[in-house]
Amino acid sequence: MKRYILWDNDGVLVDTEFWYFKATQRALAELGIALEKDSYLQRMVRGASSWELAEAAGIDHRLIKMKQQQRNAYYEAYLAREAIEIPGVEAILQTLSTSHRMAIVTTSIRRHFELIHNKRPLVQHMDFILTREDYASSKPDPEPYLLALSRFGARAEECLVVEDSQRGLQSAMAADIDCAVVHNAFTATHDFSGAKHVLSSLADLPEILHENRG
Repeated sequence: MKRYILWDNDGVLVDTEFWYFKATQRALAELGIALEKDSYLQRMVRGASSWELAEAAGIDHRLIKMKQQQRNAYYEAYLAREAIEIPGVEAILQTLSTSHRMAIVTTSIRRHFELIHNKRPLVQHMDFILTREDYASSKPDPEPYLLALSRFGARAEECLVVEDSQRGLQSAMAADIDCAVVHNAFTATHDFSGAKHVLSSLADLPEILHENRG
């Protein structure tokens, strides 16, 4: 029986994946580096940084750091003005919180996470949040999800991870936790063959969890 749900954030609870890519693409373009979506998605699977392209081009490290800060500013501007809501998420979390303990395990830095959720009610349903500052190795490494298991004092078989990316799925699998992947148009080309469930919508999750109780 699944007693705990570990949620990814970007692309699962809020529709932000595309805007992080656009902010990174825009900042790299100012350095003369073209970042294509396919390349970005391939790097995303490996947990690799797109800024390696700038390093490989011989761009000064200090300038790269400045442009990373500019990327963050672009992303924060997108978060402030773009529609990133995913319909029905709040109702689903409210329903599941009555039967499961839940947490968010995200690769977002804390500042971005707080900007996203400052005026949204989603985190009220969570026992805790793990952001990028809380662990040393990011997804696809298993550390983020292993840390979440430890925080709950839970066994892997008691948990379900909800993800939208291949690197998130790989992180969950490496931690030996079942993973449900929910469709996100931005990451739709990723390989989800190892997922326990592949959902067309988050609305399918409560029924799946109900069917697997016992």
